[in-house]
Amino acid sequence: MSLVQAHLLYALAWLAFGVVHSGLAASTLKDLFTGAPRAAWRLAYNVVAAAQLGAVWLVGGYVFADAPAYTLEPWAAAVLGAANVAGWVLFVFALRGYDLGRLAGTRQLRNHRRGIVEAEDEPLRRAGLNGFVRHPLYAAALLILWGRIGDPFDLATAIWGSLYILIGTFFEERRLARLYGADYVAYRRRVPAFVPWKGRAD
Repeated sequence: MSLVQAHLLYALAWLAFGVVHSGLAASTLKDLFTGAPRAAWRLAYNVVAAAQLGAVWLVGGYVFADAPAYTLEPWAAAVLGAANVAGWVLFVFALRGYDLGRLAGTRQLRNHRRGIVEAEDEPLRRAGLNGFVRHPLYAAALLILWGRIGDPFDLATAIWGSLYILIGTFFEERRLARLYGADYVAYRRRVPAFVPWKGRAD
């Protein structure tokens, strides 16, 4: 299989992931459910996403199986390694700024069992890393993807994964503007998306 064919098949796998992921995230689909099914929506969404990402990874590993690894200069390997480590550190710190139970979907189920009525979405986060960039988790993911390049599979994952993140961010920004209104629009004007070039801007 040529590299062009491998990239095409891998890109199609990422496209399938993006279509399903975005479709399940649509509020119109989620609004069809009430009670326990709705409470379990976020958790099921995350489980499906993880399973699909695993499938995408398997496709990539298969189509790029015969591609030889790159021979990197020591300085290039060091730069990429530093970016990868920085991405993981940023990812851990970024997670600390969110309600992990709500993000995972377990809090919604727990609230449903206890009869607690609570907003499904978190309040707009502007503290911590969110004062520097609007999407610290995505920024971390980009560093991780580009910092682990050692062969054509890694490079393809960085390319198609980054493209998915950028397109997904575009649609998420629209959803957040609808959800939080003028507060988010003002926040978006002050705080960059991924690169903290303004310092603490909010």
